[in-house]
Amino acid sequence: MEQADSGGSASTGAAALSENEAQFRATMDAAQVGIFVLQGHLFKYVNPCLLGLLGYRADELVNHKGPLDLFPAEQHGFLLQQMDARTAGIGGTSYEMTVVRKDGGLLPVRILGAPSVFAGRPASVGTVVDLSAQKLAELKIRELADFDALTGLPNRRLLHDRLTQLLAVAERDQSAFALMFLDLDHFKRINDSLGHSLGDELLCAVSRRLSGAVRKVDTLARLGGDEFILAMPGINAAAAADVARRLLEECNAPFLVAGHELTVTPSVGISVCPQDGRDIDSLLKNADAAMYKAKELGRNTFQFYAAEMNTATLERLMMESNLRRALKNQEFVLHYQPLVSLQSGLIVGVEALIRWQHPDLGMIMPDRFIHVAEDTGLINPLGDWVLGEACRQAQAWNDAGLPPTCMAVNVAPVQFRQAGFIEAVAGALAASRLDAGLLELELTERTVMHDADISIGTLAALHRMGVELSLDDFGTGYSSLAYLKRFPVGKLKIDRSFVRDLVLDADDQAIASTIVSMGRNLRLTVLAEGVETAEQLLLLRNMDCDMAQGFLFSRAVPPDQMAELLRTQPFMTKE
Repeated sequence: MEQADSGGSASTGAAALSENEAQFRATMDAAQVGIFVLQGHLFKYVNPCLLGLLGYRADELVNHKGPLDLFPAEQHGFLLQQMDARTAGIGGTSYEMTVVRKDGGLLPVRILGAPSVFAGRPASVGTVVDLSAQKLAELKIRELADFDALTGLPNRRLLHDRLTQLLAVAERDQSAFALMFLDLDHFKRINDSLGHSLGDELLCAVSRRLSGAVRKVDTLARLGGDEFILAMPGINAAAAADVARRLLEECNAPFLVAGHELTVTPSVGISVCPQDGRDIDSLLKNADAAMYKAKELGRNTFQFYAAEMNTATLERLMMESNLRRALKNQEFVLHYQPLVSLQSGLIVGVEALIRWQHPDLGMIMPDRFIHVAEDTGLINPLGDWVLGEACRQAQAWNDAGLPPTCMAVNVAPVQFRQAGFIEAVAGALAASRLDAGLLELELTERTVMHDADISIGTLAALHRMGVELSLDDFGTGYSSLAYLKRFPVGKLKIDRSFVRDLVLDADDQAIASTIVSMGRNLRLTVLAEGVETAEQLLLLRNMDCDMAQGFLFSRAVPPDQMAELLRTQPFMTKE
């Protein structure tokens, strides 16, 4: 009887255990959160909910994979700490991570683990909660808080945050940024005549067009109504004026809204940090004031808060317009400055220097217009004209019986990097019949060091043509000696800044002497620019500098005067 009772008790216990296990599994299977058991960094149990979240089958995970297979490598250190702590019997708190599903998708989850025992050995049990809906809701809340509900642009709150960051960067880096206040002209008429619904559609269309015309680093925000703010980091007044013109042009084209072709123009006010303000309120207030000045001037225009900026912008616009006219009317001329051998006093070359013969203002020097030509892209046609005219003049002197003279032509960075530059040089040589060896192209260090590997290819192609090459303003840039050795240049020009105080400044003497010595060791000709006194000339001769140019010999002169200098060679005995 005792044995029978004992057998019955064991049978009852086994049945109860089996029933408890079945209840446990049923509960786990019905759970609406992911549940797992880990042991030895591997899954020992995964409930259906977690399998659904991860996209795996149970036989793919259990005893085959662990958390380290489901999370990015940079999170493995943290995961190992958590798993080892649970195995050691240490409880934990919940934490959020992003798991990688079987299909490669990312899933934000919250995990909570606790120490446990599995098959008589330490393990951990945990839950996984899907946070996708929560994160989506949080994103929507942030969008409502930071973005305009109508246009999707940043709103006043987010704009304030961005401007706070810009002010901090500007103060740290001592840099500038521009703030643009845009107000749509006569927008109320559209709302009143066609209704607010169509007005809202127009605002969205304007927002899309303006967004497509600015940089990704810029912040275009809607303050409300028909008012927009554009914050532009790293932008000075001249660049801000270019952006304002572009935005005005963008709005010139009609907007097609609900079958209506509508034209709406902005009035734009610009303030620049730090000169127009060092805090958000001042910059916004001053940009707003400048915008109202733009409206007073007839709308569909822009104004700076600082009056002197408007004057400078007007001068720049007039300069650009006049430059285009000057190119068309052939108002540019070349003057030539002799390049003199310091050993013999012979004029062995000339440098072509552009001048603008303005019909009203007279002769305009290049420092007043070259930067505008470079900023507006006019430097390419202007540079092509200089190249062609210099080659033509050099061949004309040859045809007149003057000794063959090297013609040096400055090449702007934009011109050097334009597609077809090599072909333009070849065309100028062919049109003038000038021997390629009599043409020397002068490039600054900064020009050739910009994308140096690409520059080497262009320089090599010009060298193969037989064209001479020289590095202008040497010593002011950032040439790598390794690259200098690879560049096929034949001449270095010591920048005038080192020659100006050569007699008085020991440092300038040391720099000039070093450049001469380096040039000699690299088998390069060295020319000193800006020589104006006999004392400077004597020092350069004592350094064994090869050539010089400057007012001591001659200013840049018209072609007929240059021809006379070539004919008479007046510097043969000049000391």
